[in-house]
Amino acid sequence: MPKPLILGYLGVLLFMIGDGVESGFIAPYMADHGAATDVRAGYVITVYGIAVMLASWFSGALCQVWGPRRVMWTGLAIWAVFDAAYLLFALGTENYPMMLIFYGIRGFGYPLFAFGFLVWITNTAPKARLGTAVGWFYFAFTGGLPTLGSLWSSLTIPSFGRLGTLWSALVLILIGGAIALVGARRRPGGDRMAPPEVTTGESLLNSVSIIWTHPRVLVGCLVRIINTAPEFGMLVYLPRIFSDDVGFGEDKWLQLLAIIYGTNIFFNLIFGVLSDRIGWRTTIAGFGALGCAISVTTLYFVPTWLGPDYYWVAVLAGMFYGATLAGFVPISALIPSMAPENKGGSMALLNLGAGGAAFVGPAIASLFLPVVGAGGVTLIFLALYLVALVLTLMLKLPEERDGGPSAPSAAEDGRQPRTDTAPTASSPATSA
Repeated sequence: MPKPLILGYLGVLLFMIGDGVESGFIAPYMADHGAATDVRAGYVITVYGIAVMLASWFSGALCQVWGPRRVMWTGLAIWAVFDAAYLLFALGTENYPMMLIFYGIRGFGYPLFAFGFLVWITNTAPKARLGTAVGWFYFAFTGGLPTLGSLWSSLTIPSFGRLGTLWSALVLILIGGAIALVGARRRPGGDRMAPPEVTTGESLLNSVSIIWTHPRVLVGCLVRIINTAPEFGMLVYLPRIFSDDVGFGEDKWLQLLAIIYGTNIFFNLIFGVLSDRIGWRTTIAGFGALGCAISVTTLYFVPTWLGPDYYWVAVLAGMFYGATLAGFVPISALIPSMAPENKGGSMALLNLGAGGAAFVGPAIASLFLPVVGAGGVTLIFLALYLVALVLTLMLKLPEERDGGPSAPSAAEDGRQPRTDTAPTASSPATSA
């Protein structure tokens, strides 16, 4: 961890805890306070996901011309202002159109803040320790959203209620933002990185051009979307089903959510190391795509079949899903390595995939829930993971595609020598 940015890591952790406080209950809460149905609440989350997707994609390009510090301030301001407006004028008056507007715009906030700091890290940390530095970032990121955020809400809802818990999230956001930005205000790496003649439009265009120059990177983006789309999609309907229909109650559901993603953090490290030994693509396809196809089905159908007396089985199913989600970890090493001359554009597209999952998952749940029910939506997610399995086999490094002599030794099955600049343990699968 770069010592000059320690307060930045702490600030990101608190910020993401605040962002993750609502993840386990916001959909049913909106349905009961103005949205009227879970499906209409899912539409609000879908609009939010579109904003997250766009902000994730363009955060890196804006850092080039604005500087990470300014991008982070912008993200913090957007989150704070529009969250307050959402709580006061949308939830407070149970106004559905206001929910769509304020909650949607707020979605631009966390990607600008969090991914702005990620760019700051990559612009500051020594190259020899860059993987560890980025790994600590994702530890803070996923430790907050949704792991400790869900745990926080399970502790505060009994005392302050759901609305009070949502206001406490805003307090955490402001404290975290202040610690990160004030603590790192004089640290290097936070200013504009592009030459003075580069405009904002040109920087944004460079983050898009990789789509046609390296189409396989776009395939990797699709795999990244599928990685966490079911995760976000299930948050639309699982809170109500596990809390009410199965009978766990809200407190046990929130604790289950914290267990799922606490397990994910641990296995991020395991699969990062394992992928260096057995290959990036093998890990993604076998443990990630195939593993999630099995675990996402288990997570829904087994607890709903057994009922409330078997909470421990739901915990095991949740841990299984959290572990297999981490099987996608090496994609953050594989995709940039597929376009070594344009790693910045590759990471922009990877961030697009991370943000796109926050849109695609809730959109699928909202559109198909009234048609096929929760079980049918879960089977759609199963099918998506099988599609990801097929797509992953197309993700080959340049030396593999060229059939050069180095392919069997240095890049066999998506592996890189230890000197590669994109270590696999640096980017957990739940980074959006």
